[in-house]
Amino acid sequence: MMDIASLGGELLGQIPFGDIVLYLTPFNLFMFASVLIFTFLIAISRTETQVETEFGSLGNRRVEVDTAEFRIRRFLAIVCGLATAGAMVTGDLFNFTLFVALIGIVNIGIVSAVRQVDVLDAAFQYGLIAMMASLPLFGGAAMVLGSSGTLSLLELSHIGGNPMISFATILLLMGVIGETGVAPFYATKAEMFRTPGSPFILIIHLSSLLVIVRAIEVLLIVAL
Repeated sequence: MMDIASLGGELLGQIPFGDIVLYLTPFNLFMFASVLIFTFLIAISRTETQVETEFGSLGNRRVEVDTAEFRIRRFLAIVCGLATAGAMVTGDLFNFTLFVALIGIVNIGIVSAVRQVDVLDAAFQYGLIAMMASLPLFGGAAMVLGSSGTLSLLELSHIGGNPMISFATILLLMGVIGETGVAPFYATKAEMFRTPGSPFILIIHLSSLLVIVRAIEVLLIVAL
């Protein structure tokens, strides 16, 4: 059994919403606050203008984000930040998988308004990986429920692991890796970051990083 306090520090409190319980530790609160601060900065920021060199001449071309595209991408970036924040503090395994799936969807949306073939092709490939990853992601959560009878991380921390739960954690890890697009699937979305739109693009990196860190904690709680 893996105690929550041994991973994230002292349990500071719980926030119950019916069967869904959020729990707070210094580790979770730090990541939660970091995401919210970054999301706020995105909400008040303006996008940058890229300057691209034109081949065959000495001229430069300005690549700007128009107002309609700016509003859509800012909204989706904020949704991505809030979903990431929710994944940091949720104490329910199924809600964690829902937040991870939502992050994958809005990451595609952030770049889908760009009128660049290479970027859209990368977003399409990443979308295929994310859709395929949803099967092991939710399948792993279902197997944990079937094996233990609960999806509460607080309860799972007191339940010893078994071969079925161990296999479920492997499926969950595969699902999280696919949804966040980290290696080896990073190659599918690398071209997405050529698009103008910082700081909106940066939330894709931040969400992937924090979700992987949180997923390691969740998997240790479930498996051990």
